[in-house]
Amino acid sequence: MEFIALLIYILILIIFCLILFAIMQLKMAGIQIKDFWSFIDANKKLDKLYRYAKRYDLMSPQQQLVYLLEAERVFEAFDKIPSMVWEEEHDKYEDVLNAYKDIKILRWNNNKTREEVKK
Repeated sequence: MEFIALLIYILILIIFCLILFAIMQLKMAGIQIKDFWSFIDANKKLDKLYRYAKRYDLMSPQQQLVYLLEAERVFEAFDKIPSMVWEEEHDKYEDVLNAYKDIKILRWNNNKTREEVKK
């Protein structure tokens, strides 16, 4: 019984040391823990936005607006993390960014034509 208690204690100590080591590595890389967690959430959102980036022209104006807001949050989170950490996701990031730019231009053109029609 004492052996099992000692084994559990050692395992908890090892897990605690691994967590401290991971936190220390993040701090040495200049990354705040809060920023890293927001990066993890943004990485999940990036996958979803990547799927929508291919069909942005089929979205309604409200869906495009939601896409723009979510993409801005993802961009902010990715900006706080060094690019070498997320270089595997760079292609997805670029596709989402290109769709973001296209939607912005499309919405800007629509607003311009509305203003011209009002005059």
